[in-house]
Amino acid sequence: MHNVKPVSLKRSRPVCSRLSLARCWRAVLAHDSSCDGAFVYAVRSTGIYCRPSCPSRRPRRRFTVFFAGPDAAERAGFRACRRCHPRGPVADPLAPRIGQLCRFIEARPNEKFTLRDLSARIGLNPYRLLRAFQSITGITPRQYAAACRLRAVKSGLRKEANVTFALYDAGYGSSSRLYEHAPALLGMTPATYQRGGLGMSIHYSTATCPLGRLLVAATSRGICMVSLGDSDSRLEAALKQEYPLAQIARDASALQPWLRAVLARVAGKTPSGQLPVDVQATAFQRRVWQELLAIPRGATRSYSEIARAVGRPRAVRAVAHACATNPAAVVIPCHRVMRSNGDLGGYRWGLDRKSALLRAEKASQEK
Repeated sequence: MHNVKPVSLKRSRPVCSRLSLARCWRAVLAHDSSCDGAFVYAVRSTGIYCRPSCPSRRPRRRFTVFFAGPDAAERAGFRACRRCHPRGPVADPLAPRIGQLCRFIEARPNEKFTLRDLSARIGLNPYRLLRAFQSITGITPRQYAAACRLRAVKSGLRKEANVTFALYDAGYGSSSRLYEHAPALLGMTPATYQRGGLGMSIHYSTATCPLGRLLVAATSRGICMVSLGDSDSRLEAALKQEYPLAQIARDASALQPWLRAVLARVAGKTPSGQLPVDVQATAFQRRVWQELLAIPRGATRSYSEIARAVGRPRAVRAVAHACATNPAAVVIPCHRVMRSNGDLGGYRWGLDRKSALLRAEKASQEK
């Protein structure tokens, strides 16, 4: 262990190849979080490697070696620090300012801002703001503002008697703009959503599965909800809360083929094909969910791997949120996404169910 030869930063394709050894050492001494992700340092006397911002006591320089990343350090025989978790996602130093900006936009859904307005507010140039915002949230400030306006519309449509008033209160200058994109955003027109799904026909069925009770609900276009729980009453209440005025009816016979297909997925069996879905989603959510569908049965991916796959390597939290808001359990396999350190992460239907799904899929693959 003490004779391990460090891997060259340049040859290992570091995130930031311009860092010299002296710069790396200064970053370690300063616990510099801005260098997290650019390299890791390892201590020969302990056999452990850390990220630059690790709060542990600083090592002596003669015992310290630098690597381009966790993989290079582990190939050299070092193990990850349990305090700073260097394999975990890198916290962006601009995240607090971007979070502040998000809250500012959320509080003013009926106002419009230019990129220059927003950049001046948090002290970044427009180009850097755009890159940081996309990296952290997965979408642009304009898309985020549009999502806030949509959320305001959804809230206003439930309270406001007049659809037009609700649209203008939320900052839409023209009702035609929202109506044009409404089916993709709301799953229905604004007027239908205002009426809690009035006029929509949703059929559902429930069944017992190895994870408890299962509910599958669908419109004429596809599955709109798959939920797991302990009782039919709670599952039905969640469906009615989302569409309080829709025509919701239990129909076991009509949904039997889809119900059988979902039950097969819960059991870890190979699906015969993709099921049609009719769910509400942002463009970023759809990109994430599409990537989830590409994960092979029995395999897993980390939130950071999904973030890289959708072209937003630092939008790990946005990916986690997209997984957490998935309305169709198992059909959109968000249970196959875990933390980088191997922990299960989150699951809206319970970690025990997530673990059971992964075990079932793995066992089915091994047969």
